[in-house]
Amino acid sequence: MRNIWAFAWGALVGVLGGLIGLGGAEFRLPVLVSIFNYRTLQAIIINLIVSLVTVTFSFIFRSGVVGLENVVTNWEVIINILAGSLIGSDVGVHYATRINERVLNRVVVVFLTFLSIVLIGHNLIFSLGSFQLPSLVKISVGFLAGIIIGIFSSMLGVAGGELIIPTIILLFAVDIKLAGSLSLAISIPTIVMGLFKYRSQQRLKEVKSEQGFIGSMAFGSILGAFIGSSLLRYVSSSLLYLILGLILLLSALKLAKHKTAA
Repeated sequence: MRNIWAFAWGALVGVLGGLIGLGGAEFRLPVLVSIFNYRTLQAIIINLIVSLVTVTFSFIFRSGVVGLENVVTNWEVIINILAGSLIGSDVGVHYATRINERVLNRVVVVFLTFLSIVLIGHNLIFSLGSFQLPSLVKISVGFLAGIIIGIFSSMLGVAGGELIIPTIILLFAVDIKLAGSLSLAISIPTIVMGLFKYRSQQRLKEVKSEQGFIGSMAFGSILGAFIGSSLLRYVSSSLLYLILGLILLLSALKLAKHKTAA
């Protein structure tokens, strides 16, 4: 029954991720901690594994809607932010494996709350348009943003799409749907880097006994990503961001009430 619920939650989160161009980790993390009672670090590692599956298949499924050629055309944007995110991912794992569990949980809550505000207020953010900055400044800001995104990705087990997408839109004036696919292209190697670091620190063995659970959630995520990507052309982005923002805020509140070991 536990694996069935894992599949169901994976599918649900996968739909949300496929629609926007995210790994859905922000929604999955509170579920892993609050519903399935994983310790925060365990939840983060499981989240990274399932997120990798979700973003990979979301990218594949979305290519039919957004167009792979449009993603390739914007390779400079991908390389710019990815260069920083890989560095940040390395740094994030270092702190995630050394920080107190209770403190890490609080960091997760603050991050989720921040993301909910970003999502709910997306109309204001996106209405600002792209910043008219010199190319060198754009590249520098994109690189620094990538470092911050990479740190959060490996520390919290998320793909960081909620930060990547607004960064791409504001800096490079890219359409939101294309920005979602570019975000997925950036997220895939960032997550791989985070998992590689956890593996090098022998942390993956902490979830070795959960292979059945992880597999069930991953398969559910693939199905959800397919459904979400298929609905991409029919759903209003403005309404969707508002709904996801509210869900994220509720998830943060629920996670804040969850007791962790000191």
